[in-house]
Amino acid sequence: MQARAPSLDLLRGFEAAARRLSFTLAAQELFVTQSAVSRQVKALEADLGVALFERHHRAIRLTPAGQTLYRATGQALRLVAEAAAELREGKGRRPVTVSCSVGFASLWLVPRLLEFRQKHPEIDLRIDANNRLLDIDREGIELAVRYCPPELAPAGATRLFGEEVFPVCAPALLSLPRKPLATPQDLAHHVLLHFGADDSDLPSASWTVWTEAMGLPHLKPAGSLRFSQYDQVIQAAVEGQGVALAIGPLVRRHLRQGRLVALFEQRFASPRGYYLATSARGRQRAEVRAFVAWLLEAARQEPGPR
Repeated sequence: MQARAPSLDLLRGFEAAARRLSFTLAAQELFVTQSAVSRQVKALEADLGVALFERHHRAIRLTPAGQTLYRATGQALRLVAEAAAELREGKGRRPVTVSCSVGFASLWLVPRLLEFRQKHPEIDLRIDANNRLLDIDREGIELAVRYCPPELAPAGATRLFGEEVFPVCAPALLSLPRKPLATPQDLAHHVLLHFGADDSDLPSASWTVWTEAMGLPHLKPAGSLRFSQYDQVIQAAVEGQGVALAIGPLVRRHLRQGRLVALFEQRFASPRGYYLATSARGRQRAEVRAFVAWLLEAARQEPGPR
């Protein structure tokens, strides 16, 4: 007898929550309420008899069972979306799927896509932004940009560029009376902006690592704000809410346009970098090869550590 599959509505709610690691962001994406997504996940957990998420204060994480279901659900929904796109637009308009982190997508890739669209208006793109490392061949992803140390880069991946890490803030913070920002010690007067529930989520941009390297392990800031996505950290810095640790390639547009300023002279070259991996299926498509060529050229223009 064929196994009974869970309701598609429940799977869609679960997949969005797992991809965004947030019931609130999943609800916004699906145009429903946060409580509706929470109910869908609870109903799915009851149907399967397993917990899919670990629920923490203001954060959720996938359980091992949740990770298993997310891999299968993400692949299935992606295949359905691609099949629907082929039926709607014809086989020649099947989009190129690019997987990358949320921060890379919003801060580096999306601002440059107009250039690609102007060169290749015939190619449709689908940006699959999430912070989990997926097997691109197994998940049906054609292209992936992975942020990782060299030893964890996918086999055959091409290094786009490295990174350097340094503090940044909005120009307005530099003129606050009695709150200087001339030396690293002055960070004690300001709010520090963090990514993730703890500093293990992005070690190279961790204030704990940075202050220890500066010889200031006991520095106590005026306050702290934590965000679930790195682009939220940078947006908060642009809005003048505190000082962020910037990953060089992701903030240079803000620096050039004057929305952020770099602080101090100390910069760290992280061992991590951004790597482009192409699936065997992707390499067979001319559209994918065109996007790869454009992305490599855009990366070559990026200053900083290679």
